[in-house]
Amino acid sequence: MSLAREGVAAPRTLMVWDPLVRLFHWTVVAGCVVNSFVFEDGKTVHRYVGYVVAGALAIRILWGFVGTAHARFTDFVPGPARLIAYLRAMLAGREPRHVGHNPAASVMILTLMALLAAVSVTGWMLTLDAYFGEEWLEDLHELIANAILGLAVIHVLAAIYESMRHRENLILAMITGRKRL
Repeated sequence: MSLAREGVAAPRTLMVWDPLVRLFHWTVVAGCVVNSFVFEDGKTVHRYVGYVVAGALAIRILWGFVGTAHARFTDFVPGPARLIAYLRAMLAGREPRHVGHNPAASVMILTLMALLAAVSVTGWMLTLDAYFGEEWLEDLHELIANAILGLAVIHVLAAIYESMRHRENLILAMITGRKRL
């Protein structure tokens, strides 16, 4: 028997994250995990995974200008005043729920995207004869990769916190693309 027949209204949901955004998200997650913990640095498969992530990033950046409403940067990139207001409300325990990304999550996403671009460029540079064996570049590449992993942990913890705070499973939403209205 359906919930509506029992007198309980079914929760209304909205498609927030389109398939391309979700594919990008999970491609980056998988790529970062396997390149950090499975495939050896500098090996062919490590490079190809890096190229896939770099390609996904390039497509996602383009999609940020021409994609669906919640995928566009104009929808979620906050100005400083909006970010500060949100952070103050969050510290006071009064942050509003957002259908798309909240301002703090938006800054995290932009930071991770910038770091993904940097790790992609440094990884590519390591394949060039001009930089082959350059220890400073290898160290920089590894530092950026570790920063991505550290911020990803914070990102996941923040998603869990916000899921509990607003009583909504954000990780499931990133799989299905749907959030409650």
